Amino acid sequence: MKKPTGSYPHLLVQSDGRAVLSQAGSVLLVETVRKTGLDQAISAALAPWRKSRAVHDPGKILLDAALAVALGGDCLADIAMLRAEPAVFGPVASDPTVSRLIDTLATAGEKALTAIRTGRSGVRQRAWTLAGSRAPDTGGQVIVDLDGVL
Repeated sequence: MKKPTGSYPHLLVQSDGRAVLSQAGSVLLVETVRKTGLDQAISAALAPWRKSRAVHDPGKILLDAALAVALGGDCLADIAMLRAEPAVFGPVASDPTVSRLIDTLATAGEKALTAIRTGRSGVRQRAWTLAGSRAPDTGGQVIVDLDGVL
């Protein structure tokens, strides 16, 4: 048996209708996190903030919060939607654990922000390399088109 790597369970997606998930689009997000190595990079970046004997990895907690936002959440408690799908997201930290991590990272301020940005930077480069000629920076510039809706 091969030892799994990364923070999220490996999934097999089938269209036979036997297993249904409420957040099917999340599978693409989780696989993107895995393929780009974002989970490992953020976990390594936040390793200094992991307490000894901690059950949950700070990197996974932060990624779970980001996934919850991407799936429509608007507060830390919305991480509960991930907790409802353990086959997709694996173990998800409790609300108090998530809140304590956010407080800890906020207290660390710029140091934590720099660590997260550094981890993301390497992953972004890997993602764009994987995208090849379809990468956003292929033409030498990146265009961000924002559309604000109230």
